[in-house]
Amino acid sequence: FGQHVAVELSAENKRMLWVPEGFAHGFVVLSDTAEFLYKTTDYYAPEHERCIAWNDPAIAIQWPLDGEPALSAKDQQGKALAEAECFT
Repeated sequence: FGQHVAVELSAENKRMLWVPEGFAHGFVVLSDTAEFLYKTTDYYAPEHERCIAWNDPAIAIQWPLDGEPALSAKDQQGKALAEAECFT
């Protein structure tokens, strides 16, 4: 809890990443374009969605960025992990 794993996925390495249900996840696109597909365990239910701030210092992810990222409106509202609703 409060740790992260990073892996690079590309057309060249053909890797996929499984994120267990209930785990937070995020991504950054390192090329000009990307295709990002989700396979989910249930139908999308936005009322159950939560968002952790991408730059929370408690998690300290070293994102490979040049400058600030372009965030969705939802991601701009991300909370610190310490403030986030947790599921046990």
